[in-house]
Amino acid sequence: MSKKQDVLLQPFTLKHLTLRNRIMSTPHEPAYADDGKPGERYQLYHEAKAQGGIGMTMFGGSANIAPDSPSVFGQLYVGDDSIIPYFREFADRIHKYDCALICQITHMGRRTTWNQADWLPVIAPSRVREPAHRAFPKEMDKDDIRRVRQAYAAAAKRCQDGGLDGCEALHHGHLLDQFMSPLTNVRTDEYGGSLENRLRFTLEVLDAMREAVGPDFILGIRQGINENSEGGVTLEEGTEAARIVSESGLIDYMTVNIGRIDTDHNLGYHIPGMHYPLAPWVAMIGSIREQIKVPVFHACRLADLSSARYAIQEGLLDMVGMVRAHIADPHIVKKLEAGDEDGIRPCVGAGYCLDRIYEGGGTLCIHNAATGREATMPHVIEKSTGPKKKVVIVGGGPAGLEAARVSAERGHDVILFEATGDLGGQIVLAARAGWRKDLIGIVDWYRLQLERLGIDIRWNIFADEDAVAAENPDVVIIASGGLPDTDYVPGGENCMSTWDVLAGEDVSGSVLVYDDNGQHQGPSCADFLSEMNGVELEFVTPDRSPAVEMGTVNFPIFMEHFYKNGVTLTPDHRLKSVTKDGNQLRATFTNEYGGPEIERVVDHIVVEHGTLPLDDVYQELRNRSGNNGVVDYDALTSDEAQPACTDGFQLFCVGDAVASRNIHAAIYDSLRLCKDL
Repeated sequence: MSKKQDVLLQPFTLKHLTLRNRIMSTPHEPAYADDGKPGERYQLYHEAKAQGGIGMTMFGGSANIAPDSPSVFGQLYVGDDSIIPYFREFADRIHKYDCALICQITHMGRRTTWNQADWLPVIAPSRVREPAHRAFPKEMDKDDIRRVRQAYAAAAKRCQDGGLDGCEALHHGHLLDQFMSPLTNVRTDEYGGSLENRLRFTLEVLDAMREAVGPDFILGIRQGINENSEGGVTLEEGTEAARIVSESGLIDYMTVNIGRIDTDHNLGYHIPGMHYPLAPWVAMIGSIREQIKVPVFHACRLADLSSARYAIQEGLLDMVGMVRAHIADPHIVKKLEAGDEDGIRPCVGAGYCLDRIYEGGGTLCIHNAATGREATMPHVIEKSTGPKKKVVIVGGGPAGLEAARVSAERGHDVILFEATGDLGGQIVLAARAGWRKDLIGIVDWYRLQLERLGIDIRWNIFADEDAVAAENPDVVIIASGGLPDTDYVPGGENCMSTWDVLAGEDVSGSVLVYDDNGQHQGPSCADFLSEMNGVELEFVTPDRSPAVEMGTVNFPIFMEHFYKNGVTLTPDHRLKSVTKDGNQLRATFTNEYGGPEIERVVDHIVVEHGTLPLDDVYQELRNRSGNNGVVDYDALTSDEAQPACTDGFQLFCVGDAVASRNIHAAIYDSLRLCKDL
């Protein structure tokens, strides 16, 4: 398909703006704010998308407008004029690339906490507590309503004074929506009861914003239209509300949302990961599209160009929001324009980006370690200006794949030793766990890149010291991964690992999965087993809940499956020993809080306790290397090249061959070591 034919690459007129294409990034919070301001890291993250050709990037995923709406997941604060210089700098940075920039603003209402920032009472239309953030809100009086309305107007004016192209009010799940939903609004005054009354505050806020910025500034709204919950806003009522707002003359576009966000489980479906199909709500939005009298935008698992193209082609949407897709690859449009769709690093829906935010960290992609690190890590690897080197890599898991890709992009000759007949390492096993199958997309992308770069892969070779040394390398990178650690308790040799189960070993009868990791390995193995006939399953962990190191995109789905499939959950117990008991196994557990020991007698015990480094060849090669296999941490943490060796080759160890971590850590190890080779 030529550029002229592709609907995604056609311009779109939004008020006075002509957007260069139909692809956008809708507002979201990467949690990169510096004291509530969009500093360099925040701006560079969006600049990468602008450089990559996107038509419009929107930011400030729920940027707060008032002190009684404090940040709970790293948001910006637009409640005073100190934000304006940052907006101006941000706008100048983005506009260089013919890219529009819009900020979303909000008052979170009950969706925040009272014990942050200024310790002000949480407010809401009614005293209905949100399960996710847990505050008991004060019911807003008329003075609160007037004050918040003015705060919206003042924040919109700051967006205009900051040189932005527009401002968007977040309705869905936040204060405006809390007024509209009968689940959160039980008022009996003119702001409660009928839809007209429940929508009154939204229209008053939009009217105040429009009065503040005048007729020419772009204003939008991100509105929920179907809560999918008993007693909540139905699609019919939500459509009517969307029609009323869109016909008010106050807004220039509407982004449409589906579902609720007030519990972990609801949020796991509102922003679904790989457990849900692609573009799950587009058909529903398309069914009511004609009722909305302004351009309609939407973003939810529009992770691939085919889904996005269909939504535009069929007139279901006017602009497609591809947020997580751009976290995985900010240069989607540039590659599409160049006819290089295969080169687009895919979003596989792992949810690592969002899970990190709900764990208190910043957004990172599971397999693009440059995202969020644009100041130091390149999205595009430049050719080295130095001499070509021979780089030998041992292991074709994520660390080895990234090392091979980056080294070859630098222009070096790369040999990759892989012990099996396939690439991917532990990702291949992880992708066998039911709904996590899309993880294999990471491996598929790397396979294409290695083929494009002409990397010499030596299959089915357990590379040893002599095999590596025989290649006369300049650089050796050991990415041989690890092996499951099941023997760390007495009797552990009698247990299976999660690898054994996912690799297809027969399991039946009573099974106990013990997870002393807290990441995906244990829960995904248990989820896999819970779907098997003839398995009676118990999940035991020393943590106070299963999947303790996961965020909201993933752990609610595991918990849902455990409860639906009858898995017994036993937290707070640490495995002490395993002994044989006839044809079965007896496990003894201590209680983490001083309670009594417990025992279980089962047919199989599956242990997840991370991996032990498989680093034999690394240890063998250290004496031959010029750096004794040592990484210079000062250079590494300063994002500088490792010191050159005057005698012998450079030797490095990466990923799980160093210590048990995760996919992102393995890839980041290799990117920052190899980007300067």
